[in-house]
Amino acid sequence: MKAAVLREPKTPLTIENVEVHNPGPHEVLIRTVAAGLCHSDLHFMEGLYPYPLPAVLGHESAGIVEKVGSEVRTVKPGDHVVTCLSAFCGHCEHCLTGHLSRCVSPETKREAGEAQRLTQGDKPMNQFLNLSSYAEMMLVHEHACVSIRRDMPLDRAALIGCSVITGVGAVMHTSHVRPGETVAVLGCGGIGLAAINGAAIAGAGRIIAVDVVGSKLNLAKHFGATDVVNAKDGDPVAAVMELTGGGVHHSFEAIGLKQTAEQAFKMLGRGGTANIIGMIPVGVNIELHGVEFLGEKKIQGSLMGSNRFPIDMPRLADFYMAGKLKLDDMISQRIKLEQINEGFAEMKRGELARSVIMFDS
Repeated sequence: MKAAVLREPKTPLTIENVEVHNPGPHEVLIRTVAAGLCHSDLHFMEGLYPYPLPAVLGHESAGIVEKVGSEVRTVKPGDHVVTCLSAFCGHCEHCLTGHLSRCVSPETKREAGEAQRLTQGDKPMNQFLNLSSYAEMMLVHEHACVSIRRDMPLDRAALIGCSVITGVGAVMHTSHVRPGETVAVLGCGGIGLAAINGAAIAGAGRIIAVDVVGSKLNLAKHFGATDVVNAKDGDPVAAVMELTGGGVHHSFEAIGLKQTAEQAFKMLGRGGTANIIGMIPVGVNIELHGVEFLGEKKIQGSLMGSNRFPIDMPRLADFYMAGKLKLDDMISQRIKLEQINEGFAEMKRGELARSVIMFDS
């Protein structure tokens, strides 16, 4: 099969032939239909986060089940599925207390000494985040995918698997936004737009979008933002404080920068919670003034939207089909696998919401 391989940081991905093995007892072989380009992949491509190489990247995807292992009961051949990088074992402390996204059990991977899921000739090829979806086929643990309704378009469904569940989940699960509360979202890319959309669905009374690109702020209004702040025009913290008369209940940083993480905390009102969704580069520290904590302000991380994805993703598909989840406008362009490097170049320019690779086109 064709796959996009990262061999060295800060180099383009190369389209290569890679072999995928048959599914083991708890594995599922999926024909990839759509895969979104995510900023997280770019972090690994640029060496900001370490990963064993060579590897087939990609983790935001949807496809159709081709084969299943002998013990798989959750999906069957022909099912339309969404994948999720937060594969779970189902019986560790995190799973049994309802925190599936925190599971770190090695059981979702093949054991040492077993043949790797992906190979190239007689050499193993590293699988990325349990998925490796920049490839024509994916071989994953059964708890890394979930079946969805067949009338859900798979290019939109792919977005649910990462950016949408990360943004919507941070709002609904991590920070528990309640009707009437105020929200600020810093960064209006795919995850930020999903957080804005999730806040609207949750009934937030005021949703403030913050970005430096005017076109993204205009898009944020369509996703549910009631107010927009262009950070190029001045201090966004002061702007949010003025709009709300003292700060928001919840803020969501969806960029992954020191400055915006600190701003997310500073724009809180008393008792507010700042949620850091973006991937801040390894080694970068954020600075907060201790006196701020006297106002019972909180800052916390959010891992993949604190998801319970076997439940969440079918519900998000229902939200889309009911017209509540605005996925159509989140896709800026559809490209082929061979155009993947151009897609990431567009991402670095910061003007597009999401590019999606279509494998059947």
